[in-house]
Amino acid sequence: MSLAIRSRDVPVLLIYNIDPTWTLQEQSEIMSLASDLETALSGAGHPTISIPVRNGNIADSLSRFDPAKHIVFNWCESLPGILHSEQLVAGCLEELGFVFTGAGSEALRLASDKREVKKILDGADIPTPEWRIYELPEPGDWNRFPAIVKPVNEHCSIGITSESVVMTPGELSIRIDFVLKTYDQPALVEDFIDGRELHVSLWGNGHIEMLPPAEMDFSLFTGVQDRLCTYEAKFLPGSRHYEGIRTLLPAPLDPVEYESMGRVCKAAYAAIGCRDYGRIDLRIRDGVFYILDVNPNADISADASLACAADLAGYSYGDLGSRIVRLAAERHPALSGRFA
Repeated sequence: MSLAIRSRDVPVLLIYNIDPTWTLQEQSEIMSLASDLETALSGAGHPTISIPVRNGNIADSLSRFDPAKHIVFNWCESLPGILHSEQLVAGCLEELGFVFTGAGSEALRLASDKREVKKILDGADIPTPEWRIYELPEPGDWNRFPAIVKPVNEHCSIGITSESVVMTPGELSIRIDFVLKTYDQPALVEDFIDGRELHVSLWGNGHIEMLPPAEMDFSLFTGVQDRLCTYEAKFLPGSRHYEGIRTLLPAPLDPVEYESMGRVCKAAYAAIGCRDYGRIDLRIRDGVFYILDVNPNADISADASLACAADLAGYSYGDLGSRIVRLAAERHPALSGRFA
């Protein structure tokens, strides 16, 4: 019988992206967040080395490390200077033979394309708002209003403002045209679910556990076009949405709602191929939970929703990081089934 492996016997390589075009303040903020996670992982017993990825050559950054002896904690959202490249990071790690945390390259590729995500959800009979893709500013017979217009390949609410919610065919045409010209990609039009919005963190493989859900409370906003999580709400302190949207954690749900939501979120997590951890964004209307987005590379900063949900469930930041490492370690040929 093999001896169980302790955390201190599993070195972790924490990789994160730093784009040289960012301001010094932006670079410093990311390095500080990475330092927080490195400290947390080290505190949980994992010898941890932080490796900033400053160009497209991840292989060079990892060349002195043995895949047989390390777990990579993948905190790269992209390769510097290459848009929509989350999947390229994972693909490179796969080619190099590293076991790494989070979703594989195929799941990240799928999640980066809202059209593909919608097709998969529809095919699996998982509720998601009615939708259509437009490559010309001609809404045709679309007649569900309010509607919301999004760039099809962006994430982190890029391109989402109050103007994204439209009330008439004329407004819809104008907003589709705006997305096409501004982001040089097709526009996704959805039925706008004007209801409660929840962000649900999950973790696990096979057996998936749901952490306490968070609700985005829009009660301070009376206009339908303001009741949404914009880019400003997430990243611009002092903006109306950043200051006006409150987070309720845990979200107030009755047992029936909680169970129904859990079924839908776990189904979406599995359908898109999330691995180790992820976050599902959804809204409720008439008792139905509609999936808005599946994020297999969710933010794991200490103040992000996943870490806050884990904290409420009794997991410190170090516990969170270590659990994610342990889930990934089950895919490592030398570590599977042997963690203490």
